[in-house]
Amino acid sequence: MRAAQLYRYRLPMDAGVVLRERRLTTRDGLLVRLSENGREGWGDIAPLPGFSRETLDAALPPTRDWLTAWHCGAALPLPDIASVAFGLSCAQAELDGALPQAANYHVAPLCTGDPDELFARLAGQTGDKVAKVKVGLYEAVRDGMIVNLLLEALPDLRLRLDANRAWTPLKAQQFAKYVNPAYRPRIEFIEEPCKTRDDSRAFAAETGIAIAWDESLRERDYMIAAEPGLRAVIIKPSLTGSIETVREQIVRAHAAGLTAVISSSLESSLGLTQLARLAAWLTPGVTPGLDTLSLMQAQLLRPWPGSPLPCWSVDALEPLL
Repeated sequence: MRAAQLYRYRLPMDAGVVLRERRLTTRDGLLVRLSENGREGWGDIAPLPGFSRETLDAALPPTRDWLTAWHCGAALPLPDIASVAFGLSCAQAELDGALPQAANYHVAPLCTGDPDELFARLAGQTGDKVAKVKVGLYEAVRDGMIVNLLLEALPDLRLRLDANRAWTPLKAQQFAKYVNPAYRPRIEFIEEPCKTRDDSRAFAAETGIAIAWDESLRERDYMIAAEPGLRAVIIKPSLTGSIETVREQIVRAHAAGLTAVISSSLESSLGLTQLARLAAWLTPGVTPGLDTLSLMQAQLLRPWPGSPLPCWSVDALEPLL
């Protein structure tokens, strides 16, 4: 006997969350639940405003149609909509027992501008010290000084930087000028430093700072391949598609000798715990980029280990199916 449920959620965000010049006050999404013969699977469908090709309103009808067909016993292909395909594939994988329970909850702490806050978080961390710093939000010189300060103060720290294509070649050079060349090898990579891939490649060649592709993976003219200066690809499943599509990207990255990093698109805590399970399964030994729960004011259905945020149950959600 099959059953399918669909819920809408709206999680309050911290006031300061800005994505591509728009303030995000709530994180809106859909939760799906598949049940069959005493088993169940959940999925989080959460298009990211400003990044996903689809809106939540556009994701809702194909999700409802697929769930209705599944409930009636049909075996439809997953919709060709990234967030929908990912959420539904997670629900299917949980239902079928295909998504391993083991998870990698060791995340790279996210620093959005306050180095003292990052120092405090890293002070109690054991094992590898890896942190992520958003750059490109302020002046490039300031970014370079903060990165240099962090690397100087913590000799065992490695940094991942994310510029979201914010810099011109001049600003990228201004940033690099303030990072001691002796510290640059401890920058694991900087995601998409410049507005174009060619400018980012030139930055890597001139500075010796490795780069990673993120937005490029979702552009039609890009194929994953080894190239000078490129160390990693950042895979965001909610922007990519089904678990199988994510796995295919990871296989291609590994074949090219690149590190694949599974990263969050501001999913709910349920979605984040599933990403942690994917990371342990498909990218073992690589710290995922999942430190986004602190940007929210509540968790959803499944809590992240150690999080003090309240966790909403399904009773707090709006049923749609």
